[in-house]
Amino acid sequence: MLLRFQTRLLPSSSSSSSSLAAAAAAASAPPFAPRGPTGGAGSSARVPGGRRRRGTAVAMASGDARVAGIASSIRVIPDFPKPGIMFQDITTLLLDPKAFRDTIDLFVERYKDQGITVVAGVEARGFIFGPPIALAIGAKFVPLRKPKKLPGEVISEEYSLEYGTDKIEMHVGAVEASDRALVVDDLIATGGTLCAAVKLLERVGAKVVECACVIELPELKVYFASGRDKLGDRPVFVLVKAD
Repeated sequence: MLLRFQTRLLPSSSSSSSSLAAAAAAASAPPFAPRGPTGGAGSSARVPGGRRRRGTAVAMASGDARVAGIASSIRVIPDFPKPGIMFQDITTLLLDPKAFRDTIDLFVERYKDQGITVVAGVEARGFIFGPPIALAIGAKFVPLRKPKKLPGEVISEEYSLEYGTDKIEMHVGAVEASDRALVVDDLIATGGTLCAAVKLLERVGAKVVECACVIELPELKVYFASGRDKLGDRPVFVLVKAD
C-alpha cells in the first residue's frame, strides 16, 4: 500500500485586510464554534458510495498570514520511511525561529482564554509543541508516553495500528477529574494515537477541550477511517493540510 503526501498551505482567503481579519478571527474562535462548508461542526464529508456524514469540528487557520510561513518551512522527504511515502519533516520548521514561534503563537492565541489546565503531549513530537503552549497559557504539561517509558504507576490505553496494536501511557495522578485538557501532537493521520490519548484523559474524568496538530493528512481516509472519523465529535484544530 503506497500513501503519498505533500504539504500545502490551506486555501487562503482574499488578500484584502478585511478578509484576513475575518479569517484570523475564525482561527482564534473558541472550540465547537460553527464553521463554514469547508469543514467544521455541522459540515459533511463525502465517503465511498456517495453517502455523506456529519464531520468533526475541524478548524484551520487558513486566513492568517503566518500560516504561509509555517507551511513553507515543512520539508517533504520522498520515500521515507518506505517507498511511496512523502514524509512531513517538521525539523525544518524548528530550524526557522519565526515559523516555530508563529506555530506556538497561533495555538496560544486560540487556547489562552479556554480555561485549559493541562496540556497533554503525545510522544514524541507532542513534547516539542506542548510545553511552550502549556507555559504560555499557564497550564501544566503531561507527557503521554509509549509503554515502559514512565517510571511511576501508570494507566494505559491500547490502540490499533495498520498491523497490530500499541499502547500509550500516563502517570497516575498527573491529570485530575477537574482538569480541562488540550491534546497536542505534530500531525493527525489515522487518528489512532490521538483517540487513545483522548480516551486516556477521559478515563480519569478530565474534559478534553480539543486536539491541536500542526499538520493533517486527510488522504488516509481513502485507506482507513480518517483520523477525524475515529475521534468522533471531538474537535480538532490544525494549521496546514498535506496533499
